[in-house]
Amino acid sequence: MTLPAAVALLGLLVFLAHALEAIFQRTKVPDVLFLMGLGLLLGPATGLLRPEALGAAGPLFTTAALVAILFEGGLGLDLPTVARSIRGATGLTLWNFLGTLAVAAPLAKGLLGLTWLQAATVAACLGGTSSAVVIPLVRRFGAPETTRAALALESALSDVLVIIVALGLMNAQAAGRLHLPGLLGDMAGAFTVAAILGLAAGLAWSLLLDKVRAVRHSLFTTPAFVFVVYGAVEALGASGAIAALVMGLVLGNAGLLPGGGGERPRFGKLAPGDRQVFAEAVFLMKTFLFVYVGLSIRFSGTALALAGLALAGAVLLVRVPAVRLSLPPGGTDRSGALVASAMGAKGLAAAVVASIPLQMGLPRAEEIRLVVFAVVFFSILASSLLLFLQERGWLRLPGRILFGAYPEAR
Repeated sequence: MTLPAAVALLGLLVFLAHALEAIFQRTKVPDVLFLMGLGLLLGPATGLLRPEALGAAGPLFTTAALVAILFEGGLGLDLPTVARSIRGATGLTLWNFLGTLAVAAPLAKGLLGLTWLQAATVAACLGGTSSAVVIPLVRRFGAPETTRAALALESALSDVLVIIVALGLMNAQAAGRLHLPGLLGDMAGAFTVAAILGLAAGLAWSLLLDKVRAVRHSLFTTPAFVFVVYGAVEALGASGAIAALVMGLVLGNAGLLPGGGGERPRFGKLAPGDRQVFAEAVFLMKTFLFVYVGLSIRFSGTALALAGLALAGAVLLVRVPAVRLSLPPGGTDRSGALVASAMGAKGLAAAVVASIPLQMGLPRAEEIRLVVFAVVFFSILASSLLLFLQERGWLRLPGRILFGAYPEAR
């Protein structure tokens, strides 16, 4: 594709994104399906674009988009609601991850003939949910506010689990042994350090916000600071994603902090106009992100594609008991439980981590990468379709069967 054609395509994608948003408002068909489909058409299907042509800019953009989505998602969370939903989010993260390990590892071993460590690596890559899919979609579909907050938190927490556990299993393959205490210590440290640093960064920036506003052309200094915090936290070995989410949560609730109210508040709040600009920026980044995900999908043979389809179905079924165990009837309604069950889409963390065995030169690395990519595609497709069916009211019977103890949506 020529450079002028690529520039024109960028402009057309913006118009397409707004058209798809209008289609969603009318039909409730998620735009994710069309954007990924366009990426597949431009990439694997026709070969017009390849992710490799973007070089280092591709991974850089996807990481920046993920950070922006998490930060903007944190801005939209209400602190009291988060306090009520944190227990459910933690339970959902752990039950979904453990259930995925228990189901996907034996299935991957049987379908692909992997060793147990290799199969567990595949399962660990699939143990989370995609922030880039969950946070934009969960706002659009009917679910209680606490359920939406729990799903947003789960998507950030699970990314940390996926990265640390999968890397631990890969290192175990390379070393020939698994050091479980070290793995658990790494997880606890990554969560704690990231949350503390995100909190400190959010408070510090809130104190400086009014002074920064006095500088001309300072609108994008806030997201710039978020990127700096993300990079610094990652460099310290903690989770930059958690830090970005916590920083967004702090800035979005600055008015609730001690000294955050009154006529002369100590903590500055983001103006509604600032939030609108951030939301528009995230909307565009999300558009390009899902086209890039479609470009990056690789299918190599029917067997791996079918294995990916089977694994995607299995890990999606794990969501039902995970939701029942972590989000009891008193905390959500039947509609919320169905939405939570459908939010099993895998995303960037799975795709990125699944590429690491190839860099490490581990056996069967290419098969692991390709099957995880297939699961990413099929899981996003399945989640989008299930949410569409739920919004249309076509899942009432399965809802009564699976979540009969949950109250009807008000």
